[in-house]
Amino acid sequence: MKTFHPLFKPLLSTVTVFFMCLAVGFSMADATGGKPRPVTPRGELGADEKSIIHLFDNAKDSVVFISTSERVQDVWSRNVYSVPKGSGSGFIWDEAGHVVTNFHVIQNASEASIKLSDGRSFKAKLVGASPRHDIAVLKINTGFKKPDPVPLGSSKDLKVGQTVFAIGNPFGLDWTLTRGIVSALDRSIEGETGGKIDHLIQTDAAINPGNSGGPLLDSAGRLIGINTAIYSRSGSSAGIGFSIPVDTVNRVVPQLIQKGKYARPSLGIETDENINARLSAALKLEGVFVLQVDAGSQADKAGLKGIRVKANGEVVTGDIITAVNNVKLASADKLMSLLDERQIGEIVTVTVWREGKTRDIAISLQAE
Repeated sequence: MKTFHPLFKPLLSTVTVFFMCLAVGFSMADATGGKPRPVTPRGELGADEKSIIHLFDNAKDSVVFISTSERVQDVWSRNVYSVPKGSGSGFIWDEAGHVVTNFHVIQNASEASIKLSDGRSFKAKLVGASPRHDIAVLKINTGFKKPDPVPLGSSKDLKVGQTVFAIGNPFGLDWTLTRGIVSALDRSIEGETGGKIDHLIQTDAAINPGNSGGPLLDSAGRLIGINTAIYSRSGSSAGIGFSIPVDTVNRVVPQLIQKGKYARPSLGIETDENINARLSAALKLEGVFVLQVDAGSQADKAGLKGIRVKANGEVVTGDIITAVNNVKLASADKLMSLLDERQIGEIVTVTVWREGKTRDIAISLQAE
């Protein structure tokens, strides 16, 4: 009887298995005829899916891709070149071709180009900006074929738990849709351009670099905010994003279009957050210390008093604003934020603490 060397046994087993598999494969090919498998019908999309698809299709054309560049000069040739600087998102605001985005998207840029969903690109010009709100308005000349503006919603009646959608261009991946909920309301963060941004909407809809300036929509496809920032140590979405509420946008943008800048409502007084915190701690008094009253201002006409120095060098505190329209105040930033929600010319009731007594004073708001 013929035998094989022990070293050939593993090889023989492998070869046997290979030919067995090959035989099975040929038999299956014979059974199917070598044809692709039939596709199983999916059936109707769910109502929720149809609603989201409809929302994206309606909103997509209103969202734009913004790329910026800056002009630099070669130190040797003295030639001026335009080099890419960054990118972001924005959306069509009105029929005139105004585009709203974040201020930090176009900050320090020399040029901005706007690309529409149909592939057309336009050079944009800066109309106005409010760094404190991180809002900027650009304008393009779209000729006879203008994209529709984003339908406007409201943010004052938002509820935690509502479904929201973000559309933008994260990492340059254009026209991306993400879904989430309103996670919290009335958040405050330090803006990328400096200063605190108040009354922000917090959402867990995925927001990444490049989403900045894009719209946050409710389930009806209405604009409820501008996606402005993410909270992440890695720089990518960590499930915490922030949007500027549309009520703020709808107050600021018209002024930027008309005047190129935002005139904040003011009482006509001087305050300082750091000094305010020190005085409040030292005197154990909570409120906004009026450091100075601008001559001829509405506060001056209403009789508000600032800090003054007596002839003997003694410093006397002036009025301490404890509330505006019955809303209590604990910081100068809170006062500025509260006034920012009002209109120039509107009369507010200012509650002040003066020489141990509280009094209410009516003051008409002026432009800062």
